Amino acid sequence: MGVCGCGKSSVGAAIAERLGLPFIEGDVLHPKSNVEKMSRGEPLSDDDRWPWLEIIGRRMAEALDRGEGIVVSCSALKKVYRDRLRDAVAGRLSFVYLEGTRALLSERMGSRTGHFMPTSLLDSQLATLEVPTGEPGVVTVGIDREIDEIADIAVAGLSIR
Repeated sequence: MGVCGCGKSSVGAAIAERLGLPFIEGDVLHPKSNVEKMSRGEPLSDDDRWPWLEIIGRRMAEALDRGEGIVVSCSALKKVYRDRLRDAVAGRLSFVYLEGTRALLSERMGSRTGHFMPTSLLDSQLATLEVPTGEPGVVTVGIDREIDEIADIAVAGLSIR
């Protein structure tokens, strides 16, 4: 979890590989209207995000109900969003919060290609972010490292939960 440009997709895929679990890129679960809105540089509202979070929660719950683990990338910027996801799976999840400076996030967003989220939305995401300090089941990892190192730190943190 974290703001745009923090590496959710790359780190999530690396964590899933290390744990031998399937990975879902949460952005592909956004309704078309959300993608169109963000592509225009418009921030999403809570009302835009609720259906998306419901889809993510349902996907996680389905996997867990089958006795399978899953890794999903999702911004989950506000505590209420994280709580919605926790409720969807009866608390059976952990979050890896990918933390970075605005400068590093902006640099990363500027260098990526083919993503619908413009750099102009970074400030709105940072303003929306409620850092998950003190919340249960959260591992915080700084993004000022290589992807493999970030994933290794995250997996180590998850294993002690």
